[in-house]
Amino acid sequence: MTINESTKSKDRLPPIPDKRYFTIGETSYLCGVKPHVLRYWEQEFPRLKPTKRRGNRRYYQLNDLMMIRQIRRLLYDDGFTIEGARAQLLHPGEANKELKKEIVLQKIITDLENVLQKLKMEEVIIT
Repeated sequence: MTINESTKSKDRLPPIPDKRYFTIGETSYLCGVKPHVLRYWEQEFPRLKPTKRRGNRRYYQLNDLMMIRQIRRLLYDDGFTIEGARAQLLHPGEANKELKKEIVLQKIITDLENVLQKLKMEEVIIT
């Protein structure tokens, strides 16, 4: 097995078993995120609402797992912020425009920082 193959297999999520409910531990494993991240995402993404039973135990259903995997992809693979991922889930086309604006602004900031650094270097050489 090459390095690329082992990296790809780590990125691949396990198949979802044919069950109705999943505990937070099972969901964590199946979606590749830690339980505390799942609890945090519940606060950030209003549509993510697992069923809570006795003792506030969370039970996720298939649609919850699919949403968690989508959120994970948006945040970890596509590079969205929480706000951007939330917008992408609500309005897929608009979030792409916002991401493009963010990328352009970041490039402008980086270019300006490079120019500033060069100007500072020239000042040191002149003095």
